[in-house]
Amino acid sequence: MTQTKRQNRLNFLKLISIVGPGIITVNAGNDAGGIATYASVGASYGYSMLWSLVIITLSLAVIQEMNARMAVVTGKGLSDLIRESFGVKWTFFAMVILLIANFGVVLGDFAGIAASMELFGVSKYVSVPVCAIIIWLLVTKGSYKRVEKIFLMFTFAFFGYIISAFLARPDWSKVGSSLISPSMSLDKGYILSLIGLIGTTITPYMQFYLQSSIVDKRLSVEDYKYEKLDVYLGAFWGDAVSLFIIVCTAATLYKAGISVDSAQQAAMALEPLAGRYAFILFGAGLFGASVLAASVIPLSTSYAVCEAFGWQSGVDCTMQEAPIFFGIYTFMVAFASALILIPGISLMKLILITQRLAGVLSPVILIFMIILVNRKDIMGKHVNNKLQNIISITTVAFISCLTLILIASYFRN
Repeated sequence: MTQTKRQNRLNFLKLISIVGPGIITVNAGNDAGGIATYASVGASYGYSMLWSLVIITLSLAVIQEMNARMAVVTGKGLSDLIRESFGVKWTFFAMVILLIANFGVVLGDFAGIAASMELFGVSKYVSVPVCAIIIWLLVTKGSYKRVEKIFLMFTFAFFGYIISAFLARPDWSKVGSSLISPSMSLDKGYILSLIGLIGTTITPYMQFYLQSSIVDKRLSVEDYKYEKLDVYLGAFWGDAVSLFIIVCTAATLYKAGISVDSAQQAAMALEPLAGRYAFILFGAGLFGASVLAASVIPLSTSYAVCEAFGWQSGVDCTMQEAPIFFGIYTFMVAFASALILIPGISLMKLILITQRLAGVLSPVILIFMIILVNRKDIMGKHVNNKLQNIISITTVAFISCLTLILIASYFRN
């Protein structure tokens, strides 16, 4: 074996050992609420919003790379850096935002577990408690390496949406033209959907989870080039899944004039239009996505809150070493799953509202990040370059402008 081949093999093995945080973080964002949002966008507006995914992917890749860079350079989580740089009051404010956004999303994910299993005739009174116990045991009784491997396994569920899209037989020429031909409407429903699309793709929880998981994995500056590829692959793969969900529902439900408010409705409506296999794949994807997010988002919250206030945290810790870390995780999993079991409760509107809320709140967290990643006393020579600042600041400005337009539309009506 030549020296070049040996080095390439070593580089590949190194990449495989590091890949994980970026892909898991983005795919957990494609949760029950995310799938409901994408399905609703495709069913209501066809292919017309696909152009926004190109911009969102670019923005997401830049923002996640900033996150990864801060993690490997500082060895600290985002909430830890916010506390050190902005003080306890601003940290408390950031944690309140995170808790509001995250708990609503976790509720939606357990609703997604219930809805996906009901598609196959399994009662939520069986599926939700069983999944909640498995999710709790996975994190509280496992090591970081084992937990990461299981999370990565769940990302394969998203292949179901890609296959479903092909089964729907879309007009690929229209898909291609919609990706490169922006179209914008000031209609309130369109703006709400666009904010939801951004909110479920660039979420507050992602920024905290990615940075904390890289720190928990003990990656260093020497690992940076591999982790950068991980987050780029994650951004591309996550938004490719979003695209195929929109394409699938646009080619079937939009064409048939059927509107949906949930992923469960989308799966049921797909069966007569795209066949039994599309229905099964869509439902299985919803289950896998919901379980992944119901595991990751409470974990993200635990990391963030414990780092913010200097409490011990980490999956590799025991419950005795990090009682608050595991206590927060246990509370979010137990309380969210219990609420889903209340007879007659409907949470589908809450799912969409939390996605939009996340979109509105994202700029707050992103502003903290942009300030931190540009501080030389924290990042040294690894501060943002001009292009990274332009993209990240434009992302914040774009989300803020959409929010202002939405608020203005409420007053106008």
